[in-house]
This record gives sequence, structure tokens and C-alpha cells, in this order.
Amino acid sequence: MSILVDKNTKVIVQGLTGKTGTFHTEQALGYFGTQMVAGTHPKKGGETWVGNVEGKEVGLPIYTTVAEARDATGANATVVYVPPAGAAAAIEEAIDAEIPLIVCITEGVPVLDMVRVKAKLKGSKSRLLGPNCPGVLTPEQCKIGIMPGNIFMKGSVGIVSRSGTLTYEAVFQTTNEGLGQSTAVGIGGDPVKGTEFIDVLEMFLADDETQSMIMIGEIGGSAEEDAAQFLIDEARRGRRKPMAGFIAGLTAPKGRTMGHAGAVISGGKGGAEDKIAAMEAAGIAMSRSPAKIGEVLVKALKG
Repeated sequence: MSILVDKNTKVIVQGLTGKTGTFHTEQALGYFGTQMVAGTHPKKGGETWVGNVEGKEVGLPIYTTVAEARDATGANATVVYVPPAGAAAAIEEAIDAEIPLIVCITEGVPVLDMVRVKAKLKGSKSRLLGPNCPGVLTPEQCKIGIMPGNIFMKGSVGIVSRSGTLTYEAVFQTTNEGLGQSTAVGIGGDPVKGTEFIDVLEMFLADDETQSMIMIGEIGGSAEEDAAQFLIDEARRGRRKPMAGFIAGLTAPKGRTMGHAGAVISGGKGGAEDKIAAMEAAGIAMSRSPAKIGEVLVKALKG
């Protein structure tokens, strides 16, 4: 098993014809044959995108709309590489087309645009990862987004992270520890996004292949504290798995937004120490260094 994506996932690329879309589509096609099935562009429908995968020329059809691409290919996922000004509209088009999984890589999407998207997601048939996220990858099955496939190994650790770079760090360390990954999910660091920690943790807890978990948070907001309370509640119901965690921003001063943390630290929530305390209370083994996440998880697994 895995969560969100597997070898049967068929992916549309919104923004395929741009440099970013082209590069990462070529990378995905080269990763165990991830099924990238079509691209969309409102002015290039009927054309063919041509890329290069491991020295071989490959082509994908371009459709005018997501709905047309879905009907023609049977796609059940889409990835958005559209620039910030048009990214929300691209997500909304995918929601209207009832695509089950939408992954938005774009950074810098206006917050007010995402407030509108968030409202549209409610009651829809779509799940959104992102924006401003590295995507999702199930080893040896499917790669959507910008994660480097070469550091992954099929295994048992479910990874969820707000930070793109630290997602890769956790993947690399769990590979080196011989544990591998079930699925790695980047939820993004923006203040308004589609999928939160709790959503992914719920899926990992229900997944038999996922035997342990890593959760990487950042300063700002209360998502980590909310997730910690969720884990406490689930443990009371008898659902728990060994878990390690890390919070980026340990040295950040209070009252200041850092990086893409998405919120000012205030009211006893949002600071690194506040989040660490909440996560430790939920039974998560916390690493104080990003270089020790894998090592901390191994110790947690040994009890």
C-alpha cells in the first residue's frame, strides 16, 4: 500500500509547456515510468509536447482544458506549474473537472487567491497538496512534483513536511538508515493551503505499509500543535506508530515571521519550543538537529 499516489496514478501537467513544467515532467517520466499522460494550455490544445527522457524523445498530447485531458486520458491527478498570478485559476479548473488529487508546486500564490480556492475545495471531490510544496512521491511507483527521486528507497517510513528541503533531508536519512519510505508528502509552508498535517497523519495511521512516521514542521501557525493533539486523541483510541519530528526555526526571534512560515509567533503557539513541547507530549521523539532526524527515528523504533 501507499497513500495518495501509486503506479496506477495518471497525471496531467498544467503548465507543461514552460521550462519548469518541461524539466520536472521529464524527471517524472524517467522515475519508474510515472504515468504523465497529458498537458494543458488554453491556447495550445491539439499540439504535442516533446521532451527528452534518458536520451529518448517522448511526446504528450496537449489539451485546451483539464476536463478535456481527463476525458481523453482517464487522469486522476494533476500537477500545477503555472506562475503565481494564474495558479489559483488553474487549481479551480482542476476542482471543476473533479480531479481527485491536485498538486500545486507554485510558490508565491497570493493569499487571497488561496482563500477563494480553499472555499471552493469544501464539498468538492478534489484534494489539494500545496501550494508552495515539493509534491508527493511513492518510491518506485509515482513521482509528482520536484522531489529528487534518486534519494528514495521503497520502505516503511511515512514522511510529511511543511519544508521542501527538509523533506529531502528526512528521505535521505531514512534511506541511509535502511528504512526507506512508504510515501513522502510535502504539504507546503503557505498559511492557506489544501492539505494539513492531520489529513496526512490520518492516512499514514491507516496505511499498513507505513510502520513509522516523520513529521517536519516550522515556526508559525498552530498546525503542529493541532496535529499533536490529534495524535494524542488517536493514541487513546489505540492507534499509534513510532514517530520522529523536527521543527525548523529554533533560533527565530518571537514576534517575527521567518521564511515562509506563514504566521507570526504569538499567543503561546507558533514558536519552535511551543511546537516541540506539544509534539513531545504526543509521544513524538524530537530531533534538535535536521541532521539527526533519521537517527532519532531509529532510536524511537528500538524503544
